[in-house]
Amino acid sequence: MDSQPPVSADILGFPGKSAYYIRTATCTPVRRGPKCTIAGAEGKEQMVVEYLQAMVIVLGISALIVFVLGKLRISSVVGFLLAGILIGPSAFDLIGDAHEIELLAEIGVVLLMFTIGLEFSLKNLFQLKSIVLGGGAMQVTLTIAFVVCIGYFFYAQPFKGALFDGFLVALSSTAIVFKILLDHAQMNSPHGRFSVGILIFQDLCVVPFMLLIPVLAGNSGGGSIALTVAKAALVIALILFASRWFVPFIFKQVVGMKSRELFVISIITLCLGTALLTSSMGLSLALGAFLAGMIISESEYAAQAVSDVLPFKESFTGLFFISVGMLLDLRVLASNVVGVSMMVLVIVVVKMAAITITGMVLGNSLKNSLMTGFHLFQVGEFSFILALEGRKYGLITDDLYQAFLSASIITMIMTPFLIRGSSSIAEWVAKKSPLRLLEKGRGTTGPERYPESMKDHVIIIGFGLNGGNLARVLRSMDIRYVALELNSKTVRAGKKKGEPIYYGDGTSAEVLHKIGIRNASVLVVAISDASSTRRIVQLARSSNPHLYIIARTKYVAEVEGLKHLGANDVIPEEFETSVEIFSKVLHRLQVPVNDIREHIDRIRQDNYLALRAVKLPRRYLVEREDILKNIVIETYRIRQGSVADEKTLRELNLRSTTGVTVIGIERSGEVHRMPSPSLRLMADDVLLFIGSREDIDCAIGYLESNDAPPPETLTQKGRVNG
Repeated sequence: MDSQPPVSADILGFPGKSAYYIRTATCTPVRRGPKCTIAGAEGKEQMVVEYLQAMVIVLGISALIVFVLGKLRISSVVGFLLAGILIGPSAFDLIGDAHEIELLAEIGVVLLMFTIGLEFSLKNLFQLKSIVLGGGAMQVTLTIAFVVCIGYFFYAQPFKGALFDGFLVALSSTAIVFKILLDHAQMNSPHGRFSVGILIFQDLCVVPFMLLIPVLAGNSGGGSIALTVAKAALVIALILFASRWFVPFIFKQVVGMKSRELFVISIITLCLGTALLTSSMGLSLALGAFLAGMIISESEYAAQAVSDVLPFKESFTGLFFISVGMLLDLRVLASNVVGVSMMVLVIVVVKMAAITITGMVLGNSLKNSLMTGFHLFQVGEFSFILALEGRKYGLITDDLYQAFLSASIITMIMTPFLIRGSSSIAEWVAKKSPLRLLEKGRGTTGPERYPESMKDHVIIIGFGLNGGNLARVLRSMDIRYVALELNSKTVRAGKKKGEPIYYGDGTSAEVLHKIGIRNASVLVVAISDASSTRRIVQLARSSNPHLYIIARTKYVAEVEGLKHLGANDVIPEEFETSVEIFSKVLHRLQVPVNDIREHIDRIRQDNYLALRAVKLPRRYLVEREDILKNIVIETYRIRQGSVADEKTLRELNLRSTTGVTVIGIERSGEVHRMPSPSLRLMADDVLLFIGSREDIDCAIGYLESNDAPPPETLTQKGRVNG
């Protein structure tokens, strides 16, 4: 090798143009610039061996730690960060040159942001515009203002230095928060949408923050900033144009080739190419990848793209968190525990306060605002880039820089733990905080007036798609109901339409009592927050032992836990989606509708109690359960002009014709039990009959026909006894 003295080359630079992280490589000058070389084939082979050894060490230790923490139900993010700390130079120093790991980690961030973009369409992004522009701008502004005040007045920092510190603290970790939201299926929850909107705005702020660093240092004017902003606007406009016309045409040709390899290559090319385009214009690689994902999300190829890119994303994202952990210098942390701890405390308090205030101003509940704060209190990965640039321009000292890195990584490690308990902590704080007084009357123009002396009504918690559809059906059937919702905009819109909807948190026993939980007949919990759902079910069951509780949940695994807390029926979304899918497939294949219903009932009985199965105390059926397990009770409303209208039960002859037995008739709110065969039926009568599923399907088909059943029905059924 050349004997010239080595030079130092910083790997980290502007976002998108080099690796995210801080490493200094000792390299040998060559003709084309600083570049590490090893002469000869043996040297190249040795480089490959060293690289593979590094990868084996990184992945092996990471897998072991993630496995152990997984047994303890601790997030894999923590495992990757801890693995990076152990592998890093301040601990066991197992990796000689981490440059390759950092490059793979940067690719991981790009692929992560690409898959996140696939989850968003432009329509969804426009729906979040008020959160992105209003909430994001307010959160960033408040955070910077708080940090400036603390730094300027309490630590006597220069104003420019305090302002730069505000830039660093204002950003949160998009990679960590998005991964946790996706893993917990909370992207569409109220706090999830709020977090996503703020994170998008923060990522957009990286560019102006980076451009303002030379200005704060007094080394640049406004002309370069205006030029970069103009180029950025041009790039985004070109990308949006491509998503509408150019990309769909290209992928139509690619898909026409029926080559999976070509499709995957095209997807990755679009992702990395768009990222490079935005990088060349002064934006970040991550923002370009996010925009590329949104381009694909507008086409019909989004689902296939996700399945093809997902394996790459999961692998490289782990390397990203590992490389972040490698940044932590344990020696700096050990020598300045008090200072770093105070910095962590200030960061958490400032960001929690800014985010909570922002959420409250935008009309979110105190609980959801606090939960968003628990998701976004950490320092983001883009702050590392800003910190290095600020150190170059003298806006932050070396000691403060090292302490900031330690505090930032600690907040990242804390994030999964605080998010796990965010719902319970936020609920407790919301009840104790004086800010709860601001929530009263937010759903209306004055103090909320809850319903009085209601009985036998239905309570709907959550007025989204499911709650709104249920309310529409109940209203059409003149069934009394009340709805409870935490989104003040939804409450105001519902009240304008005359809905009996009220602003309040269903996890509050006081609110539940005000809407008549003790006298209600049915409670439907239709929210997407799993922990809040459990709390509501528990409170409702303790308040009203006779209440029929129906709860919505995301996964089948949560069904038993909710039933143990007191829910009568639990509707898991993933299971009902599977039922809907196979029922549509069977219908498309022209399978008889009654056979499809039987399959649905059988599947439901295998997974959770059928929604319309007979519920009798076990002590009455213990001896005959083998005989009665297939007996079903069903109701049917008689329509005017049907075969049953104006006929007596004897004339209708349901038992001989179909095998079912009428055990009750409801007419005008009055129930006739075991009715006489001479009772004449009328339109709007509700029949209550019992029989096997096959018999009930036959009875429904008979009642919905306009003619008497064909003669062969009696022959096939073999029943002649009336």
